[in-house]
Amino acid sequence: MDSAATEAPQVLVVTGMSGAGRSSAAKILEDLEYTVIDNLPPALLGLSVREHDIPESSKRLAVVIDSRGGLPVQELQDAMVALDREGVPTRTVFLDADDGVIVARYEENRRPHPLGLDTISESITAERALLAELRANADVIVDTSRLNVHELRSRLTTQFSEDGEVRPMRVSIRSFGFKHGSPRDVDLLFDVRFLPNPHWVPELRDLRGVDEPVSQYVLGTDGAEEFVDRVDELLEFLIPKYQVEGKSYLSIGIGCTGGHHRSVAIAEELSRRVSQHDVSTAVRHRDIDR
Repeated sequence: MDSAATEAPQVLVVTGMSGAGRSSAAKILEDLEYTVIDNLPPALLGLSVREHDIPESSKRLAVVIDSRGGLPVQELQDAMVALDREGVPTRTVFLDADDGVIVARYEENRRPHPLGLDTISESITAERALLAELRANADVIVDTSRLNVHELRSRLTTQFSEDGEVRPMRVSIRSFGFKHGSPRDVDLLFDVRFLPNPHWVPELRDLRGVDEPVSQYVLGTDGAEEFVDRVDELLEFLIPKYQVEGKSYLSIGIGCTGGHHRSVAIAEELSRRVSQHDVSTAVRHRDIDR
């Protein structure tokens, strides 16, 4: 069947054909605040629910189960029945696509099919037979043949988020010191070493950018407020563009020499500004105690 959910399940089993988008679905569900476990043996489903304290914690769990090494369908169904008896709502979503589409995806990515038969087509045929019963009993079947990743995100968000709404983008702002090395995992990096360094002000040297005297000094220097204004304007433009493309997390680095004063003060002010744009913000100071 292919019906919309009336409420988000606490345990969602994600399965389906290899090449139909299970990995993409797992990432989307993680953005919808599911705890996601990949390649879980069905025998461990009940244990995983207990380990994650569901439903007492009000968490939601998504387990991705595939055909690698064979799929004990009856074992999975028994585990889900046991959870239903315990009052833990479960649903199964089956990702599928036309055989020709799956073949094209494998040829494009040049990756072997997990069943490893002589041809991709033979592997697809064998996998369909293996998963036939699971597909027939699935609560939701999503055919990704004509869906791009953004359309898949919209589909899963509508059906499996608690309110059907896309979550605000999460923006992480990190201050750091260049002398300790630039972070490699940021999307945008800004260098604020053009601002006067409070290190050379004796009464400010031992303070940090989170302290009011340093913050006032940094933000009061020539160009500081204009810099924050322009970065804020840039993010106000970029964030909706990123969201349209399905990006749910943005990491920003703000660097100065040591990561104690300028970058910290600017990161704090920028976080305050960005939080007003309907996004979830977090600020971290990597080198403040070095």
